[in-house]
Amino acid sequence: MANDQIKNIIAPAAIEVGSNHLRLSNKLTKTLFVFSYPRYLATGWFSPIVNFPGLLDVSIFMVPIETPMALKKLRRKATQIEAQLIDQEEKGMIRNPMLETAHQDVENLRDSLQQSREHLFHVGAYITIYADNEKELKQLEGDITNILESRLIYAKPALFQQMEGFATTLPIGEDKLSVNTPLNSGPLSSFFPFVSLNLTAEQGILYGINRHNNSLIIFDRFELENANMVIFAKSGAGKSYAAKLEILRLLMTGTDILVVDPENEYERLTRAVGGSYFRISLTSNDHINPFQIPVIPKGEDPAEVLRSHIVNLAGLLRLMVGKISPEEEALIDRAITETYASRDIVPGKDFSKKEPPVLKDLENVLRNFEGGQSLGERLYRFTEGSFAGFANQATNIDIKNRLIVFSLRDLEEELRPIAMYVILNFIWAVIRSELKRRVVVVDEAWLLMKNQDSATFLFGLVKRARKYYLGVTTITQDVEDFLLSPYGRPIITNSSLQLLLRQSPAMIDTIAKTFDLSQGERSLLLEGDVGQGLFFAGLNHVAIQVIASYPEDRLITTNPEEILNQELLDEE
Repeated sequence: MANDQIKNIIAPAAIEVGSNHLRLSNKLTKTLFVFSYPRYLATGWFSPIVNFPGLLDVSIFMVPIETPMALKKLRRKATQIEAQLIDQEEKGMIRNPMLETAHQDVENLRDSLQQSREHLFHVGAYITIYADNEKELKQLEGDITNILESRLIYAKPALFQQMEGFATTLPIGEDKLSVNTPLNSGPLSSFFPFVSLNLTAEQGILYGINRHNNSLIIFDRFELENANMVIFAKSGAGKSYAAKLEILRLLMTGTDILVVDPENEYERLTRAVGGSYFRISLTSNDHINPFQIPVIPKGEDPAEVLRSHIVNLAGLLRLMVGKISPEEEALIDRAITETYASRDIVPGKDFSKKEPPVLKDLENVLRNFEGGQSLGERLYRFTEGSFAGFANQATNIDIKNRLIVFSLRDLEEELRPIAMYVILNFIWAVIRSELKRRVVVVDEAWLLMKNQDSATFLFGLVKRARKYYLGVTTITQDVEDFLLSPYGRPIITNSSLQLLLRQSPAMIDTIAKTFDLSQGERSLLLEGDVGQGLFFAGLNHVAIQVIASYPEDRLITTNPEEILNQELLDEE
């Protein structure tokens, strides 16, 4: 009596049986069976079905065949194929590679069974799909068959046996269709594993939805061997959107954020959360003095910190003056030291409260050096010429905030790599001064990769970040310029998190080679919608859909139409 009550509870109110589908209450179902396999089955070929985002049930039945019985049938099959080969040879027909391969395969399988290296099984694979209407059911069937046929595996619906097919995929362990294929142990093992890869941790932030199985991708980047991340995507694919979404969620975990923003994409977000937004341009009131004395961290030698700062300054000056000779390079290094010495900033003295020099002071020192006049002339445009308002003034910005953004949109194209270098050098000094959990976001990083000095500096920042509880997010749309730099690939290998969104056809070969992508993953990056791509965390990676809530989307969207509509609503 109890069993009958359980059956009444779990059974649907009614079942409508059709020739190629069933109706269970308000759902339609259809059962497919696999009837043909290729000569070789690749490992994990069944994973796209197991991880299919739609609603489906899968049953696989494996029934062992006794080895003596299998050997007997294989001997008969080998004799039959050999007779066909002899008959064709006697008739003078050309060789038949298909029959020869089949004969070789049968003989190899006989040897494996005889030596107990393999076993033979009857295998039945069945898939039941569910949908709300016939159109959706047909679409799901097409998706499933396309996935299988791309691997030369063929399936078809159980016509006039849908009731038996549905019962076969129920968790009762009965194969009512009995559509079996003999497979030996090797091909059979390719059905496994049945588990989907999950990137759901106990702590961290939500990066998106796993498109394989609809699970959440929750990760703490600081739990990996390093907290660095790279984001590659073509324009409009959602790379800045994903970065801003991560920033918003990281702020809620107590992480400080510093951003280099080339296109004013982060301003609305910064204003909304009360962050500090600095515009770096020729006419801006926000200034960063490249010669600003870095704060000496506790436990570090002031002389060593000053020397490191001078090395970084030398790299900046090479960006400003262009190509220089080894003699001029030595002259620059000496001139920087002399410029600091003119303000009594030398190793061995307490210079923490001294007034730092500016670029004009360096120009004057160079002009007084033998052989330095040419370098002084080249610096003139940055001190009194057309670029004078950019890097020749004292630092006047306050960085005591959890979110700090430096905007470069209003800066001339020629000055952007220099400005990014100045800003990153300033950020690096801030990071070294106090140990805190921070993330630095460098948007359009390919600008830095076009010059060896700036690329070297960015790579050094990425490589040393872990020691200072820092994660560096490198974002670029110009993948070619980034990877052509000798420091491009090292930056990727030193980044435990990688997010690849939609790519252009021209770049997909480079991306596929760099990240060792499969053909399916290449297609995903070419055909995916905005916010869809691949998320790499250490050695694992999954297909991702970046998803924001409605309030988050209003803050971070870069769609001009959506921004305009929001402004109109705000005015009303």
